[in-house]
Amino acid sequence: MKLKKYVLTLFYVVSATAIVSAQYKEPEKKDKVEIFRPEIAFDSLQAKKMLAKGTGTIKGVAFTKAKNNMGFKAGQRIYANKIKVTLFPVTPYFEAWYQLRKDKESLRRRRYVYLSDQAYRYRLEAITNSDGEFTFPEMKPGKYFLQGVLGYTHYGTYNQYTGSGYNGYGQTDYYQQKNYSVDHEDRIEEFVEVKENGEIVKIKLH
Repeated sequence: MKLKKYVLTLFYVVSATAIVSAQYKEPEKKDKVEIFRPEIAFDSLQAKKMLAKGTGTIKGVAFTKAKNNMGFKAGQRIYANKIKVTLFPVTPYFEAWYQLRKDKESLRRRRYVYLSDQAYRYRLEAITNSDGEFTFPEMKPGKYFLQGVLGYTHYGTYNQYTGSGYNGYGQTDYYQQKNYSVDHEDRIEEFVEVKENGEIVKIKLH
């Protein structure tokens, strides 16, 4: 998750004919964004060593499921068609980032936890096929973190109230069936470990 840096420069113009403006304070924005990063140092040599070529293979299939009315994923698999899967070496810096994300991140409150630009550069990428399958070849023994963002659209129907009428049985409410669609983006991720040279590790990324 690479952070693009933006610098916002504010220019204030003070008018000699409006001295009261000096007492004006810009109201705080309710949608303030908070950014967090790990405080420990990133070891680029360790990350580079972990991503050097080996003889192991990570093979996976990426998918998600639509959420039901209770908020749980259920139903048929939605396979990741042509999405990017990113692999990071699990270094002490990455472990600190992951723990910080668990403690601080809140998308609803606009609180985000990012890797440093340097740490983000040490990664591998793969693209899924139409069945959600992907492969990371030539991996060394070690622990890795895989992540992707899978977008999909959920379709459904609902009964829209259109009015009421009266007949010999009393009041009757009338409804018309309507279609709706909702776009979603699921963050799918998984830790995986290659334990020995030449090992083929199969995972489900969901």
